Amino acid sequence: MRLAEQLKPDVAILDVAMPVLNGLEAAQQIHKASPRTKVILLTMHPEEQYVAAAMRAGVKGFLLKNQAAQDLVRAIEEVAKGGVYLSPRVSQVIVEASLGRREIDADPLTPREREILQLIAEGSATKQVAAQLGISVKTAESHRARIMKKLDVHEVAGLVRYAIRQGLVEA
Repeated sequence: MRLAEQLKPDVAILDVAMPVLNGLEAAQQIHKASPRTKVILLTMHPEEQYVAAAMRAGVKGFLLKNQAAQDLVRAIEEVAKGGVYLSPRVSQVIVEASLGRREIDADPLTPREREILQLIAEGSATKQVAAQLGISVKTAESHRARIMKKLDVHEVAGLVRYAIRQGLVEA
């Protein structure tokens, strides 16, 4: 984040599953700190909810890791010119959703809740989450309870499974 703010790169390439701050949250923060920087996300997840969340976050490129070697240069060139680049599989998902075959589900969690969920899924205890985010333990506990209620999940293992499915962390 500091480098993007200082260097103001033309293109930033992020992984969706990064420690502490996932790629979607980082993309939003980079967009605020350096509005001209275009972001490309690398992920293993072509599901429409990731793509929709990425586009809402201002991401201009969405590249599947298994196609990165072939497509990365083309993605950088396209995004740097002001275009949008989606891996072929991602394009298919978007087309199917736009044709009404599938609905693109909105993420029920707020950015802060996703951040806390990611830290929990990475193994941080509530006190560690609070310390890392500069919030009280009580606030961290409230966020955790709200996340569990929204997701209808009743144990940490369920939160971890959800975070993996959402691409916040990798298995």
